[in-house]
Amino acid sequence: MRAEPPRRARPLVAMALAVTLLSGCGGAAEEPVPPVTITPVTTPAVTPSPSLTPSPAATPSPSPPAIAEAPAGNEFPLAGCRASFGHGHHGYPATDIFAPAGCRFVAPADGVVDEITTTDRWRPGTNKGADRGGRSVSVVGDDGVRYYGSHLRSVEPGVRPGLRVRRGQVLGRVGNSGSARGIASHLHFGLSWPTRDGIWWVRRGVIDPWPYLRAWQRGGQRSPVRAVAAARRAAGAEVPRCTEEC
Repeated sequence: MRAEPPRRARPLVAMALAVTLLSGCGGAAEEPVPPVTITPVTTPAVTPSPSLTPSPAATPSPSPPAIAEAPAGNEFPLAGCRASFGHGHHGYPATDIFAPAGCRFVAPADGVVDEITTTDRWRPGTNKGADRGGRSVSVVGDDGVRYYGSHLRSVEPGVRPGLRVRRGQVLGRVGNSGSARGIASHLHFGLSWPTRDGIWWVRRGVIDPWPYLRAWQRGGQRSPVRAVAAARRAAGAEVPRCTEEC
């Protein structure tokens, strides 16, 4: 009688057959996978936003501040003659500069002619303050100071309000018009701040001109700008009330 094969042989044969079929599926051997080349990623540089960090090239350089031309300085107001003056003045700050009649009254600074009076209206009987200066010329300098000369014999032809003048330019001739009638010829010289027309009690003088005249006569420079500005502040108004010889 023939012996039967063991029952476990079939599952092993079937498993071997399945493996063989799987390995041969497609009829060809599996191709090798080519190597993958990895290119490193370069992160681009981050450019700051123009609104956060302005580019130096895109930011315009600030313009330099405008620099005003410095005033050319001051000059003694009389030229071509001998002149003398004292320290002080009656009633209010000013200086009387005594000089021969016809001596040239010149612009003490670069500036613009302010007010002029070509007619002597002064009368002893009325002695109005507005008329006491007689013939006169005032100049508002580029430094902001008003320079005033009165008792003139005449005003130079062509001199008129608004005329641009240079220091040393002739404005008139020394005389004794106005309340100086009958006394020695001289120039009444006053320093003040500019006002509207007709404010004669400021125009005639608000500070003592003596120290400045003395410096200019000797060829030196001394500016009245600060003293006039201080007087303006002390007055408290552009047109203060007249209190002396009104």
